[in-house]
Amino acid sequence: MNNIETPIFLKRQDVTLAYTLLRIIFGINFFVHGLVRIGNMGGFIEKMVEDFQGIAPSFLIIPFAALVTPVELISGFLMIIGLQTRNAIIAGFALMMPLMFGICLLQKWNVAASQLIYCLVFFILLAGCSLNSISVDRLIRKRK
Repeated sequence: MNNIETPIFLKRQDVTLAYTLLRIIFGINFFVHGLVRIGNMGGFIEKMVEDFQGIAPSFLIIPFAALVTPVELISGFLMIIGLQTRNAIIAGFALMMPLMFGICLLQKWNVAASQLIYCLVFFILLAGCSLNSISVDRLIRKRK
């Protein structure tokens, strides 16, 4: 019997649509993370300082904690609409590095595993930026 595998062909339009939907749903996730915290940033910052008490000084935690919410909110919104998409993805990815470091210091391995999934999605989105055809970025490029 001939054991030849049938190659799988992906249509560019389907991959582009899949990329767009992943970008939007991930943007929604990131945006809502920031949105629900924006009204209680003080409480979020206090909780982070409390979590890291004895591990890291508050003068390091406070400025970082103050940046988390706006970065999530802004980069999430930009990913949703596809504006400055590459920069928004890089900003979110960059945010994950200190978050991962901190959560590992706290030895919260389940959260670390979840954050690794976020990093994987950021990787896919960044690596696939050439597929970002359904976006405001594309509309701007077409106008130029």
